[in-house]
Amino acid sequence: MTSPAQGVPRHGELVTARVRVLRVPVPAGDDPLASPEAWAVHGSVLVDRAVELDGLGYDDLALDARTILTTMVEEQEHKRVLRYVAVADGGTDGSAAPSPESVVGRAVVGLPMRSNPHLALAHVRVLPGWRRQGVGTALWEACLADLRAAGRTVVVGDADLGGAEPPPGPDALVPPTGSGRFPRSDPGAQFALRQGFVLEQVDRHSHLPVPVPAGRLDPLRAGARAAASGYRVHVWCDEVPEERLAGLATLYTRMSTDAPNAGLEIEEDPWDADRVRDKHRAMLAGGSRFVLAAAEHEESDTLAGFSCVSFSEDRPEVVFQDDTLVLREHRGHRLGLLVKVAVLDELSRANPAARRVHTWNAQENDHMLAINVALGFAPAGVQSEWQLHL
Repeated sequence: MTSPAQGVPRHGELVTARVRVLRVPVPAGDDPLASPEAWAVHGSVLVDRAVELDGLGYDDLALDARTILTTMVEEQEHKRVLRYVAVADGGTDGSAAPSPESVVGRAVVGLPMRSNPHLALAHVRVLPGWRRQGVGTALWEACLADLRAAGRTVVVGDADLGGAEPPPGPDALVPPTGSGRFPRSDPGAQFALRQGFVLEQVDRHSHLPVPVPAGRLDPLRAGARAAASGYRVHVWCDEVPEERLAGLATLYTRMSTDAPNAGLEIEEDPWDADRVRDKHRAMLAGGSRFVLAAAEHEESDTLAGFSCVSFSEDRPEVVFQDDTLVLREHRGHRLGLLVKVAVLDELSRANPAARRVHTWNAQENDHMLAINVALGFAPAGVQSEWQLHL
């Protein structure tokens, strides 16, 4: 076993017997991802892809280099993102930057800056062939240094598993919600348990082949429209009118309080029009596009619900369901289904190369899961949400 990190000798570097843990530098220049400083970004991509292929059998969920860079430079006033990589000794002679191929693990820390001052998000990944050798522990020690320096007392992280939930039994971990199961034997679960994390929630990961046949969407659309008298739907691609940003900010704020969070200690995360604008600008800067549909309550001229999907320009066949929410006071009118169908309608026009949509929902969120099943989403795996008190 590699011994845990012994200290911080220089420039945030942590040293173990076999790896060095380094803070990921932010590459600069006119073409930052082509600069020598980008080695750690590209190495993080390689780790993500290898871990996804090992655990899921595909790499749809792995971040690309442009997205990773964007998370480190955009919207830092809202969430500061710090990244680390573990580099195998021998990956460089010390006189040059390590190679991307020498990266054997990576970690990321997210620090909310304008709300939730107690909270941090952390995620560690290690190449399958390097697990159980202290690499994850070394990365985690680097994360802990950031968390303690920032005064955070609650850490939230997650772990993914492809395929079906484990059957009930000794290997099945059940969260306090009583909904869903996650295997104790999963490498992510084992690592979380060793660090003292507690399982709080299990999400269902589902995917939908697109385009959805008209024979499925047409009756769903008709039924939702019939139930949504007094509401109209707006659909926007890549840009939302200025006069609608404040309404969207209300919906994003309520995502932090109205969506099921189980025992996760997440407080309200306030949004305003500027933050929504910044979010959309950052998505475009990172090479992502989005389709957003919102339901407007005609009598009050307020937005009552919305749904958004996004996809990378470099990989348009893979689409991610971002947020979907209907305000509590407007539920019961099938607005969730209405806006999700509207998004799928527009997606087929805005991105004809789209082939599959990925989404995650809390296992206790029966209503949204029922909507997704009706649309044709099929289970693809489970995601576990973990929490640690420092």
